Amino acid sequence: MTTTLPSGRQFAPDFLWGSATASYQIEGAAHEDGRLPSIWDTFSRTPGKVLNGDTGDVAVDHYHRVPQDVAIMKKLGLQAYRFSIAWPRVQPTGSGEFNKLGLDFYVDLVDQLLAAGIKPVVTLYHWDLPQPLEDEGGWANRETAYLFADYARKVAETLGDKVFLWTTLNEPWCSAFLGYASGVHAPGVMDDEAALKAVHHLNLAHGLAARAIKDVLGQDTPISITLNTHVTRAASDAPEDVEAKRQIDTIANEVFLRPVVEGVYPPEVFADTAHITDWSFVQDGDLELIQVPLEVLGINYYSTGRVKRGVAAVGNGEPGPDGHKSAPHTPFVGATNVEFLPQPGPHTAMDWNIEPLGLTELLLDLSKRYPSLPLAITENGSAWYDTVVDGRVHDQERVDYLHDHVEAVGQAMDAGADVRGYFVWSLLDNFEWAYGYDRRFGVVHVDYDTQVRTIKDSGLWYANLVATRTIAPSTEITPLAD
Repeated sequence: MTTTLPSGRQFAPDFLWGSATASYQIEGAAHEDGRLPSIWDTFSRTPGKVLNGDTGDVAVDHYHRVPQDVAIMKKLGLQAYRFSIAWPRVQPTGSGEFNKLGLDFYVDLVDQLLAAGIKPVVTLYHWDLPQPLEDEGGWANRETAYLFADYARKVAETLGDKVFLWTTLNEPWCSAFLGYASGVHAPGVMDDEAALKAVHHLNLAHGLAARAIKDVLGQDTPISITLNTHVTRAASDAPEDVEAKRQIDTIANEVFLRPVVEGVYPPEVFADTAHITDWSFVQDGDLELIQVPLEVLGINYYSTGRVKRGVAAVGNGEPGPDGHKSAPHTPFVGATNVEFLPQPGPHTAMDWNIEPLGLTELLLDLSKRYPSLPLAITENGSAWYDTVVDGRVHDQERVDYLHDHVEAVGQAMDAGADVRGYFVWSLLDNFEWAYGYDRRFGVVHVDYDTQVRTIKDSGLWYANLVATRTIAPSTEITPLAD
């Protein structure tokens, strides 16, 4: 791609710049210091589930390289670092006894971040559910939400007020629908009713965990949740295409946004899914528990989608708005006879279309709906096939992508969106879920054989953005001082 938006925008001194990672994608040490398997350990060992049979056993060995990785963050000038806690590392079976060695790892990480002047942003769940909980039904089991709250309470007691922001869940849509409907993510279940149960129990887990954290640390403790809110457009103004978009919006966005922010489920979802379930798993008082005031709503954004009313259900093999090619068993439960259309390019190595103005549109839509709720971009980035040449990684496509998406955030702010920060995905190349190690998202290159880290041109460009708070032209790459 080439840069399509202007350079030179300046951001205010209080705008927060950071980067993000997830525990299973970077930590490795899968069998060390008391950690037991997660659903991703099991899933990645299932033949045919992950490209090339890759697993996160070693990943990028962050578990043993925290000092080095924090030093890289400091060199980049990051003000904040969003990372996730591995539930099976701190509570190996998901219930009962906690693992001191696992908790100590995160205490040390937080202390090293603070010593480097970097604010810790904790995500309690980024998809690595302890396998014993899945054996009892996983997120389709209501009890998992209560166990998650117990786990959140213990982490809050352990890390205390050292944490800048607590995020309960990352992309619960993926956990529920890719994990329990299409089965393309762990635990690989294909059961529409289980997916809808997972939706509700993830929402309940968010509310219970947020309340547990506030019980420990005080009612003013900042709480967040991160959603991959889909940007989907109708292929035409025809009523049937508009209705197709409405169905996707309901099952992709509204089943999380409305209960978390407003304390209600959209009535349309009950009608759309009446042939699947009667939603009797929603108990009296649940919605009151789910709705907890948020300090900020985290938004993950990568691409957009376009739909029309089709002659067949979703499952035509074309990329949906989450970027995953739809499986024969669709993740868009209740969206009947909806067809995703191919998006015009350019595309990333994930075959996701690049449309920065979709991010502006999303931020403005959310800010108009919820004007008193601050927003933050908690993930944004692009995957490419990067290589090291003479000690450098010239990832110009990623630089162009970041340039235009950061400018898109600025344009949304100009129009009134209250956006407080931006976290680039990802700090490091890593295990990219079902794609294994084939595609790279990092602004820091990792040689998976030697674990050598190399800051890419995108990392250099981003470091300059953080230092100057100004969007430099994407062709201006300034080496960092040693």
